[in-house]
Amino acid sequence: MLRSWSRPAVSLRTVAVLAAAVLAIAARTGSALASPEEDRAAMLTFFSERFVGVPLQEYVHGSMMMSDDAKMQYESIMDFPPFQGGIDRGQLIWEKPFANGQSFASCFENGGRNVAGRYPYYDAQTDRVVTFEMALNQCLRSNGETEFDYSDRSTMGVLTAYARTLSDNMLMDIRVEGAGARKKYESGRALYYRRIGQHNLACASCHVTHAGHYFRDELLSPTIGQAVHFPVFRGGEFLYTLHMRYQRCMEALRAAPYPAGSEDLNNLEYFHSYLNNGLPLKASIYRR
Repeated sequence: MLRSWSRPAVSLRTVAVLAAAVLAIAARTGSALASPEEDRAAMLTFFSERFVGVPLQEYVHGSMMMSDDAKMQYESIMDFPPFQGGIDRGQLIWEKPFANGQSFASCFENGGRNVAGRYPYYDAQTDRVVTFEMALNQCLRSNGETEFDYSDRSTMGVLTAYARTLSDNMLMDIRVEGAGARKKYESGRALYYRRIGQHNLACASCHVTHAGHYFRDELLSPTIGQAVHFPVFRGGEFLYTLHMRYQRCMEALRAAPYPAGSEDLNNLEYFHSYLNNGLPLKASIYRR
């Protein structure tokens, strides 16, 4: 059953309303753009008015928070997930010793437990955003191993599918501190609102403007809650990291997708993840 709530009719100008709120905040603070926390507060207010009465913690379920039937289907599938084999293969890669006797666990604090919620982060020394997948490749490189392709489901895909489960229930805790970090964050924000492709749509067109509405046969999820549950297994079979999902969305808009692991997608993930601060992680789950 599709849940119902009171909300105003949505037009194609809804993103402009949110943008106006951000500009109003900027005017009050005297800054050219709102701060990351002001962005997040404006987004939370926007969705609380859109989805009246829906607790913030429900947003981790994406569009399923709007459908009791979808939520029941999800819970049934997660009892015996058909993709468990992929997660198990990732565990084998995680636990296999490198040639020098080290392992992935040796590269991370707490053996890799409760760390993923602090990724991505800004590294001032290299002036770039570092994602969790980049940290996995850095671990391989520093131990003399061959790095994985960010788009390869059979290596990086299954590895991150397992490694991120070690941080399940950790709260997202992304920091944007300093001018360099702010620049990367704003780059990601610009891409999120930029219209691209032959369909001339932005990420925000679907996940802000039309969140809670159907696009073809898919109920669109809100921005808040999205970044905490990747990787996902869509249809219970096809593994997608967050960057792979960005790419599929861009292809659906008939735009040339940025490469997984590119600076553009890293910055987009930085912005996207910050908006999800305070929500618990739950990786490697089913999505329709």
